Amino acid sequence: MSSFEDADTEETVTCLQMTVYHPGHQQNGIFQSIRFFNREKLPSSEVVKFGRNSNTCHYTFQDKQVSRVQFSLQLFKKFDSSVLSFEIKNMSKKTNLIVDNKELGYLNKMDLPHKCLVRFGDYQFLMEKEDGESLEFFEIEFSLSTRPLLQENNWLPQNRIPECGSYSSCSTQNNSPIEMGENEW
Repeated sequence: MSSFEDADTEETVTCLQMTVYHPGHQQNGIFQSIRFFNREKLPSSEVVKFGRNSNTCHYTFQDKQVSRVQFSLQLFKKFDSSVLSFEIKNMSKKTNLIVDNKELGYLNKMDLPHKCLVRFGDYQFLMEKEDGESLEFFEIEFSLSTRPLLQENNWLPQNRIPECGSYSSCSTQNNSPIEMGENEW
């Protein structure tokens, strides 16, 4: 037998590819602690936190508008499935998290779709999962977009989350119904 035949088969690893956007990313150095275009390998048991507190968060944003812990991602395996999935949880008491068009309040969580847009404030994250076989590890890879992801990916246009933290808790000036065309959302 050759050494090639004896070698362990290398498992593919689940990778979450995150494209990030913020309008002030160049001037403010918001993403300075994130290493772009570099796959980081993490144990599958790790809860990955995002926010401004470098003592608790794996990925930090240099921005006082971001909560100490803004949101977390955790890997899990569904029953009767060999595929790993992610769940996302909003950890901010001040600001809701929008996953595609679902609004998550404080401590609300949901399964992360295979491809989705996550937003809060002026932040936009396009998250795409690449399936792998390994149950021990996963990877996260960041890329930076210089253009808003909402327009670039033809996502349904929505306003950014208001300062009060929620669309539903802010009062609106006009409470009467609005007429929309067939192709408007």
